[in-house]
Amino acid sequence: MTIDAPTASRSGAIHYRDGSTAFEGYLALPDVQRAPRPCVLLAHDWSGLHEGMRHIADRVAALGYVCFAMDLYGRDVRGDPASDNSHLMNPLLANRALLRRRLLAALTAAVDHPLIDGGRIAAMGYCFGGLCALDLARAAPPELLAAVSFHGVLKPPQIGPQVPMTAKVLVLHGWDDPMAPPPDVLALAQELTAAGADWQLHAYGHCLHAFTFPGVNAPERGLAYDAAADRRSWAAMKAFFAEVLGEPAMA
Repeated sequence: MTIDAPTASRSGAIHYRDGSTAFEGYLALPDVQRAPRPCVLLAHDWSGLHEGMRHIADRVAALGYVCFAMDLYGRDVRGDPASDNSHLMNPLLANRALLRRRLLAALTAAVDHPLIDGGRIAAMGYCFGGLCALDLARAAPPELLAAVSFHGVLKPPQIGPQVPMTAKVLVLHGWDDPMAPPPDVLALAQELTAAGADWQLHAYGHCLHAFTFPGVNAPERGLAYDAAADRRSWAAMKAFFAEVLGEPAMA
């Protein structure tokens, strides 16, 4: 694992591997950091690690955490936020064991980083990335303390018996999201309960998929930004991380 020299904005590319596959993530650091900090792993949406995801990583770093935006597709494999990226996402949805390995490879890179407190790590993600955050919690690595899914896909991986889930889980969900209809929400609640997880669900009424993405307005496809749900979900995430990871030191 290597990290390029951080820029003036305290961010840089982070390189790591899963076997023969190379990945290039994005590491955003707080403005002032003198000791290892808790880390939030950020899982991208179906279009890959694009500028919008890097902006979110910077917002998380501004809260005082190190943010490691994962690359789940591979170095130089990027989609287009304005296009159909099914060809990138679907192979991982069809092979959730491979997806789990890639998530765990990123987690290992985070644990090994000298600026990260390897005992205080959380995960968060959007859409496909919300599924990724949940899948990392399903893997139950001991370093992972929390997982947050923003308008995520909720279906379980079905790659074997579910071990007890030790990470606390927060699901931030648009109730009218056609990609995670009420039966999927109920099934997830039952799954998390059976796995012994400490879980909570915030469901936002009249909200569709991608409710945190400004400029999205395609209700005919089940997609629409909702400013109130965006604001409320971010506040819920902040409170959750402060509870589980601890309030980050600002120096």
